[in-house]
Amino acid sequence: MSDPIVAVVMLLILILAIFLGFPVAFTLAALGVAFGYYAYFDAARMWGSYHRAVEAAADDWTQMEAWIGGFFNNRIFDLFVNQTYSVMSNDVLTAIPLFLFMGYVVERANIVDRLFSTLFIASRRIPGSMAVAALVTCTLFATATGIVGAVVTLMGLLALPAMLKAKYDVRYASGVICAGGTLGILIPPSIMLIVYAATSGVSVVRMYAAALIPGLMLAGLYLAYVVGRAVLQPGLAPKPTREQVGDHSALEIAWMMLISFVPLAVLILAVLGAILFGIATPSEAAAVGAIGGLLLAVAYRALTWQRLKESVYLTARTSAMVCWLFVGSATFASVFAYLGGQQLISDFVTGLDISPLMFLLVAQLIIFILGWPLEWTEIIVIFIPIFLPLLPHFGIDPLFFGVLVAVNLQTAFLSPPMAMSAYYLKGIAPDHVTLPDIFRGMMPYLLIVILCMVIIYLVPDTVHWLPSLIYGR
Repeated sequence: MSDPIVAVVMLLILILAIFLGFPVAFTLAALGVAFGYYAYFDAARMWGSYHRAVEAAADDWTQMEAWIGGFFNNRIFDLFVNQTYSVMSNDVLTAIPLFLFMGYVVERANIVDRLFSTLFIASRRIPGSMAVAALVTCTLFATATGIVGAVVTLMGLLALPAMLKAKYDVRYASGVICAGGTLGILIPPSIMLIVYAATSGVSVVRMYAAALIPGLMLAGLYLAYVVGRAVLQPGLAPKPTREQVGDHSALEIAWMMLISFVPLAVLILAVLGAILFGIATPSEAAAVGAIGGLLLAVAYRALTWQRLKESVYLTARTSAMVCWLFVGSATFASVFAYLGGQQLISDFVTGLDISPLMFLLVAQLIIFILGWPLEWTEIIVIFIPIFLPLLPHFGIDPLFFGVLVAVNLQTAFLSPPMAMSAYYLKGIAPDHVTLPDIFRGMMPYLLIVILCMVIIYLVPDTVHWLPSLIYGR
């Protein structure tokens, strides 16, 4: 069996292991080390020292030590250590735990319930006002946290019961929460964009600038659908009663917005602005965001020792998962390329003589399908590196490709049968809210995501205009 075929077998075993539910990070590392041992096997290097020790023949223990040393004298172990060190010393990845900590602190500071209530009262005259408030809250909160499961779960506990009590249609209400909760992986400051930048070598600040307009555009399309559907079918979202919104003057509403909406919005804009305009690096801005999240929690009198411990623990756990994914992925990718797997795939794709458009369609379709069983982290660190070397051949900008991937990955959370947003919501929803209802509620948003991707492809300046304006070509 030739080395490139061995690499393909390695990839197939990985896919099978993922579908069987093995931990992805450690599966990557284990396959990388196992196949790397074969790829870098050098009998002269590994057993030369052993035979010299045997000839010296001091005693059996010395021979055993020499045998163990010879067994581990394989370059794959050097590669694994070097990849681990590279991840540990990667300055870009420093921003991940800081942004995570900011998100977890904000999540536990009871800011979101105030925000939702205020936005609902402020938008009470808009059709589907409670759904609009839920979508805007999801967008803002998702942007602050970047953790889809946390946003969907928390908004499911907060907004879904309120909408159901107000006689909102089950599918309409659940679709809003599931779709809004996924926006955090697209709108900066997004952890997913940092991971893509670290994987592809694209500048994080340019990636943030490129994704901002498409992210806001997708949120705007969601909002237009929510309002438009409520106008066309008023029975889906009844107008709020006086009991629901209370009797508030314009001054009272302004004050409520000031104390609930403005602080979080200012924190996010300050962090994002500092990154985009070069005032601070992503890591420095993330540190400011983490401190700002703590200050917000203190200001709202919601920072307790228990909540702080939970935030630190969840930050450490998620950061460790991402970093070990990088270590495993880098080891796997290095061995895969050394065996000739990457070249085999590249030769096959370039030999098809397809157009750049066809390549983009095929790549995005593969990513769409991979989004059913996999999280975005696994797709970015495992499969995106397979596509990246092919981009120059088709003349595709990795920045543009990355934004398309980020939008596409919204579908990973919205497309049955493995739409994780639906399962997050179902886990905390009342019994009469069924999975088929949630799936049907999400389907219009899936079509909106596809529409957004079409607009981005037809109007590339949605991606390139802001980075070019701020940083030049």
